[in-house]
Amino acid sequence: EPGDEVVLFEPMYDAYLPLVRRAGGVPRFVTLTPPHFRLTEGALAAAFSPRTKVVLLNNPLNPSATVFPDEDLERLAGFCQRYDAVALCDEVWEHVVFDGRRHRPLMAFPGMRDRTVKIGSAGKIFSLTGWKVGFVMASAPLMRGLAKAHQFLTFTTPPNLQAAVAYGLSKDDSYFEGMRAEFARARDRFASGLTELGFSVLPSAGTYFLNLDIAPLGESDDVAFCERLVRRHGVAAIPVSAFYAHQPVRTIVRFCFAKRDDTLDRALERLRGLAPGRAG
Repeated sequence: EPGDEVVLFEPMYDAYLPLVRRAGGVPRFVTLTPPHFRLTEGALAAAFSPRTKVVLLNNPLNPSATVFPDEDLERLAGFCQRYDAVALCDEVWEHVVFDGRRHRPLMAFPGMRDRTVKIGSAGKIFSLTGWKVGFVMASAPLMRGLAKAHQFLTFTTPPNLQAAVAYGLSKDDSYFEGMRAEFARARDRFASGLTELGFSVLPSAGTYFLNLDIAPLGESDDVAFCERLVRRHGVAAIPVSAFYAHQPVRTIVRFCFAKRDDTLDRALERLRGLAPGRAG
């Protein structure tokens, strides 16, 4: 309802904040910082209040490529229960995780089954992002409200796409393992190349993204850096400050590694010489 508070974790997907404000919600921000973007007790305590109604969590987190550890999720679950808040979990990247990780939904933690909405996306799982086919899981009382809202948002999803997604979800585990392995290979190829060029590469535990810390380059404005990068070198990156609503981190830029090998290699060649102390 208008006036209810919504806890948001920044950097955050850019649609969250305008949607909250359009519904009359009052945003309360938890600012996460590189390189690990952890959920701390102090930051959560500062954001939650008796007016907290919803917690909007993206895990794995775009744009930071973070997979929150169980310790952080347990801490968040405790705050949700203490303040009787509903957790709205954007878990569209749940299958795009690397290095032997397995996604653990917030819904699976003790006390969270009846207060969590879990959202998934076939677009991310099957690399069909243009389809925009998702699915939602929640307890019956929450689902009744969601169904009413959905009726007036999209009305329906094309039945042929629903059938295709159902087919995809029934695939053997080997499909998902192969998908993760291929993305991890591309991540490692690009990350190794960037490191060899002298760049400071942040960990990427999931998603299609890899982040650089440009502070060692003497840079303090990620927007200006990305503009120069695309204009002078023909390589596109996203300034991560765009994903913060206040107190932005201005020294992190995001690349997408879900590309062909030759595309990644051309990008690396064009970036050669930008890092300090390396031959151009």
